[in-house]
Amino acid sequence: MQTNFSLAQLADPHVAESEKILRKCVHCGFCTATCPTYVTLGNELDSPRGRIYLIKDMLENSRPADKEIVTHIDRCLSCLACMTTCPSGVNYMHLVDHARAHIEQTYKRPLFDRLIRATLAFVLPHPSRFRAALKLAGFGRPFIGLFDKLPGLKPVAAMLKLVPSASPPASPMRKPGTHAGQGTKRGRVAILTGCAQSVLDPAINDTTISLLTRLGVEVVVPEGEGCCGALVHHMGREDQALASARRNIDAWTRAIDQGGLDAIIITASGCGTTIKDYGFMLRLDPAYTQKAARVSSLAKDITEYLAALDLPEPVRKPGTVVAYHSACSMQHGQKITRQPKELLAKAGFVVREPREGHLCCGSAGTYNILQPEISAKLRDRKVKNIEATGAEIVATGNIGCITQIASAAKLPVVHTIKLLDWAYGGPKPEGVSERRLAAAE
Repeated sequence: MQTNFSLAQLADPHVAESEKILRKCVHCGFCTATCPTYVTLGNELDSPRGRIYLIKDMLENSRPADKEIVTHIDRCLSCLACMTTCPSGVNYMHLVDHARAHIEQTYKRPLFDRLIRATLAFVLPHPSRFRAALKLAGFGRPFIGLFDKLPGLKPVAAMLKLVPSASPPASPMRKPGTHAGQGTKRGRVAILTGCAQSVLDPAINDTTISLLTRLGVEVVVPEGEGCCGALVHHMGREDQALASARRNIDAWTRAIDQGGLDAIIITASGCGTTIKDYGFMLRLDPAYTQKAARVSSLAKDITEYLAALDLPEPVRKPGTVVAYHSACSMQHGQKITRQPKELLAKAGFVVREPREGHLCCGSAGTYNILQPEISAKLRDRKVKNIEATGAEIVATGNIGCITQIASAAKLPVVHTIKLLDWAYGGPKPEGVSERRLAAAE
């Protein structure tokens, strides 16, 4: 793609990076076939190619974002299926991140939109605030129907619909400390406790720690780590996202200095995609460039890490039929496609893949709150394909997908690590029938 940026514009390193990305696009349109919003809406401007044209025009003319570009950029899920499809290597992720930051700086959203986004950014990255908000949400449930009828408050209705009827208590295992491995030491890792997942399903990280320590891996929960910054990063709030990144980098650097780390274990693939990008996000900060790159190189999804270990034979081989849903941040963001399925198969599960596995379920961080209509269409399409597999349970590696799919599916939806933990001697995860358990043992 031909570009026409001035030398003065290219003096801005963010613009210079986007210009390099734009020049790689050859207008082929392969991305349109795998873009969830284009497949759903059929509008060229809601495809990656259409958004690239809008972003190019905005940046080349150094103009503030307007309602049209905000509408179409907001509809992007950042699922990154376009990057998997693109034959030219266009880094759409970095381009749309730049566009979102530009929108945040130059566009004044309607009042309700500003308030909802500010609330999400204030609450979700902080477990204590999020836990308190879930308790307060009960008072809003009777008004879901009313909120749904008011365009500006539809996101509030969507948010209330996703709130669980009860949330588990905070886990003591998320407190800073070290969990020793059993038997012969096989490694030392840190684990991201994160934000939303630690509130909605703390058992995911607890199960991860339990399985790793049984396998002889020492697990460190560092002092000071927290939200990876993905939620606010995708809202264009770059200062807040980079502050979260720096805090985590400092925490993990201390852990590295105090005994070394073989990996930083991530159990939410949405977080993994962002943490693996810390090196790029902080490339212009001389105080963090090298530290960020080191952290990014150590970040591993839990299935990525387990696949590299010489695992023993499973304690039990369940034989349960599992539909594996590959989160977009797993397959497109991190290019992890083989390991989760192979681990499940080795553990004795019968793995089935749904049709249209490349299409997003519609969760995408806060997307199912901010774009509820499109999100619901994608969710229903995903659930239909999952249930057509005839599976008894759904496995996936991202808390957003778990929450989204479970809101409409008849099948139980669990994190992949819970099924692996069960096969290697842990407790039976929710959703596995007693009949199956008895047959397996």
